[in-house]
Amino acid sequence: MKGDTIKDMLKPRSELDTVQVGFLLLNDFSLLAFSAAVEPLRAANRLREQPLFSWVATHISDASVRASNGLEVSINSSLDALFKCRLVLICSGTNVEKHTDKATLAIVRRLERNGITIGAVCSGTYVLAKAGMLGERRCTIHWENIDAMREEFPHLEITTDLFEIDGTHITCSGGTAALDMMLHLISQAHGAKLAAEISETFIHDRIRDSHDRQRIELRSRLGVSHPKLLMVVANMEANLEEPLSQTELAEQANLSTRQLERLFKKYMQITPTRHYLNLRLARARYLLRQTSMSILSVALACGFISASHFSKCYRETYGCTPRAERETN
Repeated sequence: MKGDTIKDMLKPRSELDTVQVGFLLLNDFSLLAFSAAVEPLRAANRLREQPLFSWVATHISDASVRASNGLEVSINSSLDALFKCRLVLICSGTNVEKHTDKATLAIVRRLERNGITIGAVCSGTYVLAKAGMLGERRCTIHWENIDAMREEFPHLEITTDLFEIDGTHITCSGGTAALDMMLHLISQAHGAKLAAEISETFIHDRIRDSHDRQRIELRSRLGVSHPKLLMVVANMEANLEEPLSQTELAEQANLSTRQLERLFKKYMQITPTRHYLNLRLARARYLLRQTSMSILSVALACGFISASHFSKCYRETYGCTPRAERETN
């Protein structure tokens, strides 16, 4: 197995070889991402009318595991089955930091020591990083987790791509991107024709490239198309930790501050200052809910000069203090 590459990972070694893929599910995992990763394997078997693939779903406790939507998924194999797999994907979702315990890290490290290729779907990349397995490799994770990952693992090269293949590790941002990742691997193992047939079966009109963006375009998210307004908002989103002044934002878009305020009022019914503050607070809310960063660290990461100022703004917006937010999640 040590000689295998990602390109060969789903490729059979003989005509009768069935490639087994393992899934290590963490509590609160993304059911969509898991389904998008396993369904292409099932479809490949059906379309080729032969068992190209088999798969096992496991959990650290060998019991049922709860998805982030509250559904319970039965485990069909013990952890030992993962050591018979060619590829093991860690599938996580919300609260990944809380569910990344010593036992999970130990099993992941053992799998790698046994020469098994390890990958991650959605926030599962955090587990690989925590296990010290990513080194200087490029990796990706769901866009909601990127800021927190960069705070905790500043040495990693974390991209916003749909999925990343670097060396013997593969990471995927999750959601429907898991479908594109698996179609890519199936295409390498069994040809583009089979991957296209699977894609058509799922009414997936285009197999996205790994470098496609995770998030939809800003104009679609905001529902506006004014180029200078979009430029300013993109600039805000790129500078949350060290906020730019309204004057700087206006100058970089070749606007006066008054023109900037008029644009926001006309198209977004909000002031530039308030929109920028909302972006920073939204990021802070995510960090409070999904990481163990101290409240002061969260404040600084979101551009607030003090914990007291952060707490005041947070309470005015969300009706509770940052500490209360964390205690209720």
